[in-house]
Amino acid sequence: MKLQIVLEHSDEVGYTAIVPALPGCISEGDTRNEAIANIQEVVVLYLEPVEDDKRKRTPIFNNKTPLPRTAP
Repeated sequence: MKLQIVLEHSDEVGYTAIVPALPGCISEGDTRNEAIANIQEVVVLYLEPVEDDKRKRTPIFNNKTPLPRTAP
């Protein structure tokens, strides 16, 4: 699975890494490499199934979800 990682530079923190396809999937690092390594770990944990979560997960979007219309 390929996921896009967005890196944002910050003078205060270093780098913030975000995965737009995974809501709430965010991490930081002092360097680009550290931020990428941290977000890779976060993605693995984010996608790891939780044994006590017996509910069926509903996808956020599916083929039946209508897309918002924009004004012409």
